[in-house]
Amino acid sequence: MANIKSAKKRISVTAKKTAINKMRKSQIKTAIRRFDEAIAAGDMEKANETFRYAQKKIYQIASKGTIHKKAADRKVSKLAKKLNVAK
Repeated sequence: MANIKSAKKRISVTAKKTAINKMRKSQIKTAIRRFDEAIAAGDMEKANETFRYAQKKIYQIASKGTIHKKAADRKVSKLAKKLNVAK
């Protein structure tokens, strides 16, 4: 365990940031899962809606720095490709 005050602070800050990043990544996974379920069900209206939501969520989280911008682009591109194939 850390003895220095600044090291103790870093530990608590890191724990908070880790929890926030974990929550954000979970939001991305949930949005992608809902999109995949809509595609699997064949509901194109819901698929379009969930695609827009997932895209928005992915780019928001990328802007916060949780994931890299290019990783966000790859995820959105993969979803768009699935949507176009389903259409």
